[in-house]
Amino acid sequence: MTRKVADCRRYPSVSNCTLTISGEEDEVVRAAAEHAVSVHEHTDSPEMREQIRASLEDEKVAA
Repeated sequence: MTRKVADCRRYPSVSNCTLTISGEEDEVVRAAAEHAVSVHEHTDSPEMREQIRASLEDEKVAA
């Protein structure tokens, strides 16, 4: 299974967040949602989690 990545550097924020989360898709969505709520003051919702899921990228493996 391909690991997924959520990278806050791809989205502008007041805090200039640099957090990157990688792992299995459901783990990353859950962790990224918790991070978005606790750090960026977003409201957790099914819509936000779907936006996170849609923005995930495959982890690039070093050769």
